[in-house]
Amino acid sequence: MPPQSGSAPDYPQKIKQVFAEVGKVVVGQHYMLNRLLIGLFTGGHILLEGVPGLAKTLTISTLSRVLHLHFQRVQFTPDLLPSDLVGTMIYNQNQSEFEVKKGPIFANLVLADEVNRSPAKVQSALLEAMQEKQVTIGETTYPLDLPFLVLATQNPVEQEGTYPLPEAQVDRFMMKIHVDYLKKADELEVMRRMANMSYVGEVNPVLTKEDIFGIRQQINQVQISETLEKYIIELVFATRKPAEYDLPEFQQYVQFGVSPRASIALHRAAKAVAYLDERDYVLPEDIKEVAADVLNHRILLNYEAEADGIRTQDMIEAILRKVPIS
Repeated sequence: MPPQSGSAPDYPQKIKQVFAEVGKVVVGQHYMLNRLLIGLFTGGHILLEGVPGLAKTLTISTLSRVLHLHFQRVQFTPDLLPSDLVGTMIYNQNQSEFEVKKGPIFANLVLADEVNRSPAKVQSALLEAMQEKQVTIGETTYPLDLPFLVLATQNPVEQEGTYPLPEAQVDRFMMKIHVDYLKKADELEVMRRMANMSYVGEVNPVLTKEDIFGIRQQINQVQISETLEKYIIELVFATRKPAEYDLPEFQQYVQFGVSPRASIALHRAAKAVAYLDERDYVLPEDIKEVAADVLNHRILLNYEAEADGIRTQDMIEAILRKVPIS
């Protein structure tokens, strides 16, 4: 439940403290942390893609401590079973009856590490929990504790022996974030910290569950004009029929445009960007800032696009240039 009305907490100041606390442990990943908070504050799951060693896991585990949330990490492997994730019924010999053993999905922040290493049945169990916010074990359905956020990581380097997420299931992630290498100065700082073998990254809790629900309530009140709402719809439709938006060069490459989930995600993410910028109204720049993260994993290009070296990023950039705000 959101906090009761009274003296309004200074949430923007607390959010700044979140960045400062995470920064005690994680260096230079401000963009990734920003997107993780957008997902948390709007109830959207995040897919992180990047080469190993970029502090994806460290950032998420540190964030959970700063937010005082229950965190569980699941290392996805080819032999993982759905019951290893959601839980199962076990027989209690003392009581002579079956009892429920809940799995690691029963947490507030769930890190699905290298989600593409497990087969489809495990991925489906995870994505079902993401969508329904509940898990069925035996004949009983258990609601998941809110807030509930899945942060899945993918390693784009090794593809042998992996099970890529189907396009229809990837759509359930609000945003797909590409995590890049650090800048030289940041990597120098990381090296110095980690070279000190007595270094311990201590952080203090800043936000509570009640604070997160309060922030969600305030983001919900951020104003977005009808003009910008229609602009979001135009961006979405441009991914489906680019020729109608003066982008005929992309028409032959598009197999499927983005789904209606993209419209919802863009609307929510733009509001969150405005809120984190301490505004109570959305600007066109807010929509453009998160457009690539929301759209890039939802556009399905054909093999012809791959052969010609056309990327979804190229198409999104062209759409943002062409589609006017009327």
